[in-house]
Amino acid sequence: MLLAVVAYVILLQTTLTQINAKPTTDTIIQWSIFAVIFLPIAIGLIIFGWLAFKGDYDHLPVSSEEIEDQQ
Repeated sequence: MLLAVVAYVILLQTTLTQINAKPTTDTIIQWSIFAVIFLPIAIGLIIFGWLAFKGDYDHLPVSSEEIEDQQ
């Protein structure tokens, strides 16, 4: 959960460093796309980590008979 946040912060720091080192249009576009594409991935990792922390994955069904309808 926290690893996703740390990884995204490192990505943003790298993005700003690379853009400041070479502030051309192609560099800005390239690193901006990296940051935007990785954001939903980081959010998904945060959600997965939170659910794992809560214990939602402690018991997974082995067969389809164990699945209950939750309405």
